[in-house]
Amino acid sequence: MSGYGSMFLSKVIDTENFNAFSKYNITENSFISDKEKEVYRFIQEYHERNRGKTPSYATVTSEFPDFFYVPGVTDSFSYIANKIRQQRAELDFKVLVEKELPGLYEDVGRHDMAKFTELLTSRMEEIKIGLRTGVRVGLDLKANATEYLEEYERRKEGKSFKMYPSSFPVINRALGGGYIGGNVYVTFGKTGRGKTAVTLYESVFLAVNGATVLIWSMEMATYEVLTRILSFISAMSKVSHALINGQKFGSGFDTGKLRSGQLDAEYEHVLRQMLDNINEHIKGNIILRAVDDPEFDSRNLAQLQSDIEEVQADVVMIDPFYYLDYERNTSRKTGGDAEETSKKLRRIAGRTGTVVFAITQAEEDKNEGKRKERGGDAVTELQQREIKLPVRGEVKKTTQLLEDAALCIAVDTNYKKKLGRIGLVKGRDGGEDEVAEIIYAPEIGVIEELIIDASMFDI
Repeated sequence: MSGYGSMFLSKVIDTENFNAFSKYNITENSFISDKEKEVYRFIQEYHERNRGKTPSYATVTSEFPDFFYVPGVTDSFSYIANKIRQQRAELDFKVLVEKELPGLYEDVGRHDMAKFTELLTSRMEEIKIGLRTGVRVGLDLKANATEYLEEYERRKEGKSFKMYPSSFPVINRALGGGYIGGNVYVTFGKTGRGKTAVTLYESVFLAVNGATVLIWSMEMATYEVLTRILSFISAMSKVSHALINGQKFGSGFDTGKLRSGQLDAEYEHVLRQMLDNINEHIKGNIILRAVDDPEFDSRNLAQLQSDIEEVQADVVMIDPFYYLDYERNTSRKTGGDAEETSKKLRRIAGRTGTVVFAITQAEEDKNEGKRKERGGDAVTELQQREIKLPVRGEVKKTTQLLEDAALCIAVDTNYKKKLGRIGLVKGRDGGEDEVAEIIYAPEIGVIEELIIDASMFDI
């Protein structure tokens, strides 16, 4: 009696359609019987050795007299392939339940249920992957031309296309309106120069305006990150005002006083009110995983994607990228693990439709290090230090991250001067070499692009 595996193999032989295996996602493991697997391997080897040809019925039956050849199969490859995958999944599930599961529970589940469920979920995912079809290879423009128009209409109605305007006008100009879901945006700068503060401010701004933001903070503890977040939110709500470099800005809670629990009574009352009515201050949401989170053990991309799907994140902030658990790379190229991680992060952004902010580091100025070794007044040197944006070549951890980014944002600041700059050093859709001056006073929640008004000057 023939099975669907024999029918598929026979149809491949009759039609000389070797590509049906890859097109319909049929591999050696798809077949149940050992004989079908042997015939599959033979066809594969014959194809490789004979310049892409498929063996004839006579050749296959000569090699395998006991192979049940089915002539003239009229059912479609798609139908037979689905039946093969269904049979394979049913068998795998039966083996899992009857044979694997009891042993797995005894060996792992009795001691660590979390690990047990993780392994069980992974095994079920393997079975699920085996059910996937592989019918469509890309989009055929002639056959699917109307799909573009349908997507255009969905975007016109705001149903599938998500754009998130930045708090910085220079970025909105470069991106044609804001960040687009499905892309990675890289912020980089030297140590202590504001790259995290600028990116966190931007993430909070997007959350305040309706986005669900997932933050992976792998350097700072929970209370520290929340302190910065609340200072930014309060500044955006203008709970106070401050005069900075001659201009008046809406400002927020003093982060130093928040950290020590020493807010003035007036502002402590405002803080309590803000937290009691947080929905009035933030339209979206912020989900934070910080370095001191006892449940934040796994920091790989599989966990990241799981978190994105669990909280239905629109925006993700990874601080810093190089603290992720890197993906393994089989090539022995230096930095290959980081490159592979960057590539997979880009795919996750596209697959989940999220805006991903990845923070990385720029090389330090060696001359500046020598000046510090010689001593001197550090405060005076900081006040006099020129604000200078890093360039692409100074990215320290991985250049692949820059290649995968839709936009690379360089940051440099001087907190003593309460000034800084952001510069766009690589844009997939243009905007390179755009630079904006910013007011930088994160200690009171203020990070804003400096808008220069001509009326400020006598002309």
